[in-house]
Amino acid sequence: MNTTLVVMAAGIGSRFGGGIKQLEAMGPNGEIIMDYSIYDAKAAGFNKVVFVIRHDLLKDFKEVIGNRIEKVIDVDYAFQEMDNLPEGFSVPAGRAKPWGTGQAILACKGIVNEPFAVINADDYYGKEAFVKMHDYLVGAKDKAENGKYDFSMVGFILGNTLSENGTVTRGVCVAKDGYLSEVVETSGIIAGENGEILHEENGSDMSITPDSVVSMNMWGFTPDFMDVLENGFTEFLKELKPEDIKKEYLLPMVVDSLIKSGDATVKVLTSNDKWFGVTYMEDKPVVVESFKKLVKDGVYPAKLWA
Repeated sequence: MNTTLVVMAAGIGSRFGGGIKQLEAMGPNGEIIMDYSIYDAKAAGFNKVVFVIRHDLLKDFKEVIGNRIEKVIDVDYAFQEMDNLPEGFSVPAGRAKPWGTGQAILACKGIVNEPFAVINADDYYGKEAFVKMHDYLVGAKDKAENGKYDFSMVGFILGNTLSENGTVTRGVCVAKDGYLSEVVETSGIIAGENGEILHEENGSDMSITPDSVVSMNMWGFTPDFMDVLENGFTEFLKELKPEDIKKEYLLPMVVDSLIKSGDATVKVLTSNDKWFGVTYMEDKPVVVESFKKLVKDGVYPAKLWA
């Protein structure tokens, strides 16, 4: 069965000192984080990659990764733009950026017509996540077959997803019988002393268990999700108020709504691999060293696409 990996990269450079962090060399031969994600996805059985980017980044993006990757796997592009709106809507005055992860995936409608996984461009997920996701997608049913949307997500152990250089925000997953019931967006998470993990709540430091399962925006969907996104985006725009100038149409919000309405089940696939990424500029040396160690330990070849 064909399966596609959708890589969300339209927000390139927004948090990394103004630079294009997703295109920064991290591996020993100039590989970027996306190289490793695509390598792992291809090994797991994915046979197509779709990059969601902005039109103005296409030339640079192709030079840094696209032209190289298309030699080893089918590649396509979808474009997320602020003014890509349903008929009858226009960009509100003062809006500065696109509409979030839900709009990013909606940009793939007509390009992605098979079960697909969604990841962030600047996150390293590890091999286990792609194997579990691919294997689940191969058996996923569309709504016509089972009456509910059959979606999935990979959850990571909270203690494996922290930054040494500041606080992070994570979606803490509440699951029942292996299926997602809620994602609680939790900000200000940081490692404390003696292995404790803290987050701020109502002005006080609260403890959170290190083995909590969290979402790192790695989702699995069937193609019929595109229609859900399209209809939901129109409703989202209808309900916008003038003060909602920065509000975004987000994947977790859409999925949460489907779970609560009983229209979807979301299987939680847990990975024990260590996640890492470049949330802060100071994270880069840690990521570089992490890839060096993975190569040294034989997880990856010294030259990824040799």
